[in-house]
Amino acid sequence: MGATQFLAEHIMQFYETTSYISVFILMTMESMILPVPSEAVLPPAGLLIAQGKFTFAGVIIASTVGSIFGSLLSYWIGVYGGRPFVERYGKYFLLDKKALNASEKYFAKHGDITIFVCRFIPVVRHIISIPAGFGRMNIWKFSVYTIVGAGMWNAFLTWVGVKWGQQGWDALMKYGHTIDIVIVILIVISGAYFFWKHFRSRSID
Repeated sequence: MGATQFLAEHIMQFYETTSYISVFILMTMESMILPVPSEAVLPPAGLLIAQGKFTFAGVIIASTVGSIFGSLLSYWIGVYGGRPFVERYGKYFLLDKKALNASEKYFAKHGDITIFVCRFIPVVRHIISIPAGFGRMNIWKFSVYTIVGAGMWNAFLTWVGVKWGQQGWDALMKYGHTIDIVIVILIVISGAYFFWKHFRSRSID
């Protein structure tokens, strides 16, 4: 059993017990630095839509409200934690003083589009809200781009779950291994990019 299949099966049970509140909670966690991939959270909700137990609008509202809530929590951690937070806990978030300086400059120039685009990138979307807080990105722009980007991504994953649900649970599980491979590849690429940027910045200094 792959990781995605394992999560999906348990998430389905969680949904049937707690309804939309579980979608909100899991997507709040997904938008913070927690190992809860939306790829495993929303397709099962789509399956329940196909079964008539959830509605598409209900899932999108619950998931997107969770996304903005979790993102705002991370944003305010960045705002109020500031440099002391990075110096003490930054290593746990792959952030340091140089990364903070770089993020502040980057968000000053590209902050709005960065927040939108990163909502579609696994791993990165879990941490992007913290440097946005460090960079003091305008909270209204941050909120709008988060809601639009997260809403689009959530709708896509939910739609995928609905389509799979119309074919049955076995159809979703058939793709579970493929999803696992894709997620691992994206994580490796993201990690390689981070280390490349890190060592490149050190060599420039």
